[in-house]
Amino acid sequence: MQALPFVFSLLVAVALTPLVLKRLSEAGLTRENYRGRLLPVPLGIVIVPVALIALIPLMALARLADLDVYPDNLGFAIIFVPGVALLGLLDDLLSGSSRGWRGHGKDVLTGGFSTGALKAVGTLGLALLVASSLPGSDADFLLATAVLVLATNTFNLLDLRPGRSAKTLVLLGIGLTASTQNTEALAGLGLFLAPVLVAGFFDLRERAMLGDAGSNAIGAIAGLWIVLTLDPSEQLIALGILLAVNLFGEFRSISKVIEKLPGLRHLDSLGRPR
Repeated sequence: MQALPFVFSLLVAVALTPLVLKRLSEAGLTRENYRGRLLPVPLGIVIVPVALIALIPLMALARLADLDVYPDNLGFAIIFVPGVALLGLLDDLLSGSSRGWRGHGKDVLTGGFSTGALKAVGTLGLALLVASSLPGSDADFLLATAVLVLATNTFNLLDLRPGRSAKTLVLLGIGLTASTQNTEALAGLGLFLAPVLVAGFFDLRERAMLGDAGSNAIGAIAGLWIVLTLDPSEQLIALGILLAVNLFGEFRSISKVIEKLPGLRHLDSLGRPR
């Protein structure tokens, strides 16, 4: 029964994602990718509608058939992922030329409008709401909040090549599930994970780009996966890694590092068209 949210969402994603992709193209919502190819964007907008549509049969079975198909952790995902995706969509639609914490901070300090700053503050509010519902001390609450915020931004930094953010989420999920034997988090996130995989396939094949709406949603899923499966000491290690990636990405190119390491370069390019 725990797999039903993922199954329902996958079926909806397979049906709806090509239609959204077509509509983005028809509306002229396109952007050049890193190779100069003009692609529809942001395909990541499909993630939340797919999940919400998949809720229809799920809730019908839970209520009318009295089946235990509602994962305990689904509520956290329903709050955090759509909210963060919306903030990412605003960044897709209204962002200027500023990039990184320094660029957005400069915009704010000079009295300008920064979608990046808006996204950061909004994500913090959502993260505080989610973390406040998790068990633990005040220190655990602050730790979970920091993980959720930094994970969201990390996947935004990673989404500079086709399929990279979705691949990283899959590897993270495999690692967390295998190391902790915790499948409850996977069940709770399955509603959103399915459309990420489908949209991620189109992103990988360079048929569309996810945009911030997609990369932020993926980062939100990753952050939730971490705080729902790891204990505070393990979350502290994850926080250190996330902080290091964020700081490095602020001053250096993550893509250049990946391209210099043969193993990572092969994994990163796997599945992309030549």
